[in-house]
Amino acid sequence: MNEDTLNHERIEKLRQRKAEIRMGGGEKRLQAQREKGKLTVWERIEYFFDAGTFEEVGAFIEHRNSNFGLDKSRVSGDGVVTGFGRVNGKLVYMAAQDFTVLGGSLGEMHGKKVAKIMDMALTNGAPVVMLNDSGGARIQEGIGSLCGYGEIFFRNTLASGVIPQISVIMGPCAGGAVYSPGIMDFVAMVEDTSYMFITGPDVIKTVTGENVTMDSLGGGEVHMKRSGVATYVGKDDESTLDWVKILLSYLPENNDSVATRTPSKLPQLSPMELDDYVPSNPNKGYAIFGVVDRLVDAGSFLELQEGFAQNVTIGFARMDGVAVGVVANNPKQLAGCLDVDASDKAARFVRFCDAFNIPLLTLVDVPGFLPGTDQEYNGIIRHGAKLLYAYSEATVPKLTVIMRKAYGGAYICMCSKHLGADMVVAWPGSEIAVMGPKGAVNVVFRKEIAEAENKEIRAKELEQEYTDKFANPQMAASLGYIDNVIEPNQTRDVVINYLRSHINKRQITPRRKHGNIPL
Repeated sequence: MNEDTLNHERIEKLRQRKAEIRMGGGEKRLQAQREKGKLTVWERIEYFFDAGTFEEVGAFIEHRNSNFGLDKSRVSGDGVVTGFGRVNGKLVYMAAQDFTVLGGSLGEMHGKKVAKIMDMALTNGAPVVMLNDSGGARIQEGIGSLCGYGEIFFRNTLASGVIPQISVIMGPCAGGAVYSPGIMDFVAMVEDTSYMFITGPDVIKTVTGENVTMDSLGGGEVHMKRSGVATYVGKDDESTLDWVKILLSYLPENNDSVATRTPSKLPQLSPMELDDYVPSNPNKGYAIFGVVDRLVDAGSFLELQEGFAQNVTIGFARMDGVAVGVVANNPKQLAGCLDVDASDKAARFVRFCDAFNIPLLTLVDVPGFLPGTDQEYNGIIRHGAKLLYAYSEATVPKLTVIMRKAYGGAYICMCSKHLGADMVVAWPGSEIAVMGPKGAVNVVFRKEIAEAENKEIRAKELEQEYTDKFANPQMAASLGYIDNVIEPNQTRDVVINYLRSHINKRQITPRRKHGNIPL
């Protein structure tokens, strides 16, 4: 056999071996995956990355455990595909679990593969995306699987605030496996085919007697509307991966870079309509999205956690082509009050934006913190303090627009001048006070009203006096807490001018190991 023939045979054997590896658990299991409405692991990878750019790492790795018959179930890759490629030209690292191989269960070598690709992402300063589709820890490997999880959690923590981390739940994710997504920055789920929980329905029934299904316990709707774990829930694998691609377009590669700037676009709706869109009556609700669509570049607003704590809206957008993070009270829900969940939702988003050099735009129309024993018992003091802390700690450009009302502690929390806002502007008629007129009068003038001949008339007179004094931003502006009072239709231009002037902002903070945010 001549040398050319030998080389040809070796190459052909390599190709055959790689083709076998790509088949994962075999055609039967791949077909079962498709019948559930799910893509196979390689279909997901090829759909997500730019054509021909994905480079696999660790394809031949196998587990090295022989307990409980595992020596008869050795498959190259060990149930996870790791590698890197380009997404719309941007370098992205990925670990994608393959449910067709040992149920995608995580063992020692599986964990080492994931840890290695995370190390590569961190070393090279690029985002990492995890596609979770796993039955959980590989029980047969005992502590080896727990070690694998621990190595991943440790790297999730090291990478936090250094590179963007996105978890996509595309099947089961249970037990210890959920803590990696829990540490990561964003969690996308797929409707009907993905779920997350610490303890499954069978364990819950045994321990508490409750009957619950996997979907009602940890499905996408639960984590979007109730727990707040999910950032986005897609209809299927393809739409969910499409959303992740869009999300990546707003993010920088790492904490030493900035998001790519795009050509500026005029808003979808005219800023001139803001006067008519926002009701002058401070007690009348409206959807904040109408304001956002009149301020940001057309079609650029990407809402996050849209089903959770809807009294506060968060998301990415572009203004003059620059990526910004938007935090806004939504008067359509709970009058835009801050509560436990809204505070958590906004605070974590603010901290992400600050970590990755994304300027913050805060739109304020807040009557205060939501009152009630439920909120107090659930720690509104601690949760509200998170938002105060997050804004105070942030050193990115912080731009604030007070639209109608900003009362009490909630005024301070929503990126006021006192928390280091670089720009605070207010619309005419906006109210900045300790509380609303009716509540203030009942406290300050209680005795005078009680002694009045006509209590109702006197109360209304006093409310009007209070309104005349505080239902405008003049006092706050005279003290320097408001930089300017502007017409609503000038808001986009003013914000963009401030954004341009603060884009290179640098702020030195006191040296410390880290702060102690009230978690």
